[in-house]
Amino acid sequence: MGISTEQRVHRNLTPTQLYEHALRRGEGVVTSAGPFSAVTSPHTGRSPNDKFLVQEPDSTGQIWWGKVNQPIAPEKFARLKADVEAHLSGQELFVRDVYAGADPAFRLPIRFMTPNAWHALFVYNMFLRPADGALSSFEPEFEVLHAPEFHADPAIHGTKSGTFIIVSFAQRTILIGGTRYAGELKKSIFSVLNYLMPLQGVLSMHCSANVGKQGDCALFFGLSGTGKTTLSADPERRLIGDDEHGWSEEGVFNFEGGCYAKVIKLSREGEPEIFATTEMFGTVLENVDVNPETGAVDLNSQRITENTRASYPIHYIPNHVPEGMAGHPAHVVFLTCDAFGVMPPIAKLTPEQAMYHFLSGYTAKVAGTERGVTEPKETFSACFGAPFLPLHPSVYAKMLGERIAGHDVQCWLVNTGWTGGPYGVGHRMDLKSTRAMIRASLAGELDKVPTRREPVFGLQVPKHVPGVSDSLLDPRNTWKDHAAYDDQANKLTALFRKNFEQFAELVPVSVREAGPKT
Repeated sequence: MGISTEQRVHRNLTPTQLYEHALRRGEGVVTSAGPFSAVTSPHTGRSPNDKFLVQEPDSTGQIWWGKVNQPIAPEKFARLKADVEAHLSGQELFVRDVYAGADPAFRLPIRFMTPNAWHALFVYNMFLRPADGALSSFEPEFEVLHAPEFHADPAIHGTKSGTFIIVSFAQRTILIGGTRYAGELKKSIFSVLNYLMPLQGVLSMHCSANVGKQGDCALFFGLSGTGKTTLSADPERRLIGDDEHGWSEEGVFNFEGGCYAKVIKLSREGEPEIFATTEMFGTVLENVDVNPETGAVDLNSQRITENTRASYPIHYIPNHVPEGMAGHPAHVVFLTCDAFGVMPPIAKLTPEQAMYHFLSGYTAKVAGTERGVTEPKETFSACFGAPFLPLHPSVYAKMLGERIAGHDVQCWLVNTGWTGGPYGVGHRMDLKSTRAMIRASLAGELDKVPTRREPVFGLQVPKHVPGVSDSLLDPRNTWKDHAAYDDQANKLTALFRKNFEQFAELVPVSVREAGPKT
């Protein structure tokens, strides 16, 4: 990997060994319940503006260049790579060999090198762990050089700041530096897979997946905070994975070997399976508030960040699928957290509506941590994962549309956001009702239930859902002021139309017309 060091190099250590090294090096603390806790300030989230792809002959013509995929010259990458190698050469290092992709036919062997033991533990948790016998002959097809304490010089290296996440498909190398946030290690590999998989005929997806007792697979697409991890970790269904999957000609497979759950305000009662992982040895807690005297964690605290996380191997969820694979999905669920309070809690989608909402990738973020901001902020992220798409969104949308049609998949739109008014007026959909709606849809209990056509988006909304109040199913009637609802709906639909202009000439007329009706 271009590294020459007189310091110790630790390869493929066990979690126990990594704990010992992380504590020896002062990288974090062990909480009273057993997890290892680390703080990544000042970066407590991803740095999308610092992500680059190297301009190279074989890939340049296929990349969706722009704000998401920023170009960097090969000579700048070469200089930065040499400087990162020099930086790491003087340090104690931890090497981790892992796979991405549960399906052996599409498995990508990856070697990570990092100067921090806890980051090596994070990688161990998040990816697929080769059997001991396979490690001696492990040959990586992609390498990641992680230098969290090294800061780039924009004038020399061509970056925007000291932080950088740079992918070279030609050299099959990723450089990450200037940030300790562990999510960059995970999502950089997802970006790579989003380039490689479609070229092999596999649809790569930012979704969670689970499977029922009858072998019926379901996919849950959604941006951060919409409920992918929570709703897929259902004790009545087996978890395939919580975030990233591929859909091949044979079916669905997980890209990862672990979960990376948001844990802010997590409760034992609401999400027992995920909560239990926050009390397990081997779990990595990231930016969670820990009492320095007692080691107790406060999952309700936003002192460090609202984006608190737990990383754990998927087998910490008792009801998981060990092989990480299943057949073709019977259901696709698009999750949105609508802070405008306009969208229905559940609706059945036509194939055309599914394509429209997949390309739109809508959710809304609330201003709970931003002083002085009172209005919800719309977010449109194509394919529910635009920051991780090297190819144009239409590539992924076309593949999804073909699979929906080919396997007769039923699609649903589920709003986990607000009802009875927008954020600050109404209230959040309760998890119990959302679970009941999803369970009913996946079990086929809504197949013959009468529907009504809601007027804003033209969606078919069930008139009855077992265990859910009928009044909740009509968002307009949950508002005391119907005129205020209509005004809010007009605002939201205008935002949808403006966003979809970028795709208007790339999709059939039937998909363009599947958008808002008011």
